[in-house]
Amino acid sequence: MLKRPPFVVALALAVLASASTWFYVNRILRAQQIADATVHNRPRGNLSDLYPRWLGARELLRHGRNPYSAEITREIQRGYYGRALDPARPDDPKDQQGFAYPAYVVFLLAPTIGLPFDAVQIGFRWLLIGLAAGSVLLWLHVLRWKATCGTKVILIALIVGWLPMVQGIKLQQLSLLVAGLLAGCGACLAGGWFFCAGALLALATIKPQLAWPVVLWLLLWSGSEWRSRRGFVFGFGLVMLLLLVGAELVLPGWLRMFVEAIGQYHRYTQNQSVLVVLFGSIVGRILEAMSLLACALCVWQARKEPASSAAFGRAIGLVLALTVVIVPMFAPYNQVLLAPAILALVCGEISSEPILPAVRLARAVGAVLFAWPWIATLGLSAAYLRLTPDLRQRVWPMPFYSNFVLPVFIFGLALLDAWMNAARNLRDNTAAE
Repeated sequence: MLKRPPFVVALALAVLASASTWFYVNRILRAQQIADATVHNRPRGNLSDLYPRWLGARELLRHGRNPYSAEITREIQRGYYGRALDPARPDDPKDQQGFAYPAYVVFLLAPTIGLPFDAVQIGFRWLLIGLAAGSVLLWLHVLRWKATCGTKVILIALIVGWLPMVQGIKLQQLSLLVAGLLAGCGACLAGGWFFCAGALLALATIKPQLAWPVVLWLLLWSGSEWRSRRGFVFGFGLVMLLLLVGAELVLPGWLRMFVEAIGQYHRYTQNQSVLVVLFGSIVGRILEAMSLLACALCVWQARKEPASSAAFGRAIGLVLALTVVIVPMFAPYNQVLLAPAILALVCGEISSEPILPAVRLARAVGAVLFAWPWIATLGLSAAYLRLTPDLRQRVWPMPFYSNFVLPVFIFGLALLDAWMNAARNLRDNTAAE
């Protein structure tokens, strides 16, 4: 029997795993959601997370209406859910789907407001798929991983079928757009295009809760070598100024409205960070502070690293992993920000550098947690024809079992990797002296 080339086998497995995720989401998860909505008389409209932002942008730019107003929120609900939510119905969704974004997000959506939303949906879905594939290549460039073409194809196949990515694409979540902008920012820095990198980071602040840790880190990094890195600060500052002033011109007083909308959003969603969900309010807050401090110590040591170094790429991956565990949001689609940290860990694993057995075991556990959604979706997809409604009700959450543990594990492994690299560099420098 002819032996298949390893690349062909690996690619076939990657495509099969990714296809199982899409099959699970479209045929199993969606069927469960529809059945649950029917039982509880819960409304289902277009369910596109892009729609509230698109409608708010259209009404503001074309008709001068306030997207943060209660009237616009009700119109959003009629499109998103199919009808306005009724507080008298206990089973109605709690998320009001208000316009809880900075007003300057309308400038990114402005080219689409003259189109029917059905067309915008299709175009945005393909844009997110393209960003998912492109971000792999961008992060490989940032991490200085000179992967073969075959490895790149396999990684792209996996990332497009990664459960957080698939969920974000299906929901048309702007978190994936932010992740793409952050990848573009990192690639521009690695390529020496500092002004362009700053501009992309400014655009990524359309979701400020996901961008602020990277903003702080890169401003610190820029300040440590001001003469050579000031272009980044100028690009970021100029574009932020244009966005803020432009938003004030189209909607005076928008910042106050945005702050109020964010407060309302957290009240009706009651979102918490991954650490708080796992460990409770008190312990979770303590762990958040400890994680922030540990990450700050690591990136402080990396502040002198040039953007063209692998250490700089790993620092960005560490900061993004920190973001996932400390921001008060635990939706799986935000885990797309773990991609650079995961790629850095994979790159380190396949290198010839010696590591302690305990570290190798921790990485193995992390690999199992990362692969679990594919294992679960493969099993559920294979058993699809035998899934009765009652059985589906019990087993559909299986791919999400690692949802809360994975970000903590990836952050811990990235932090450990940063410490080991810092210790290795110190040892090498001492030996050279």
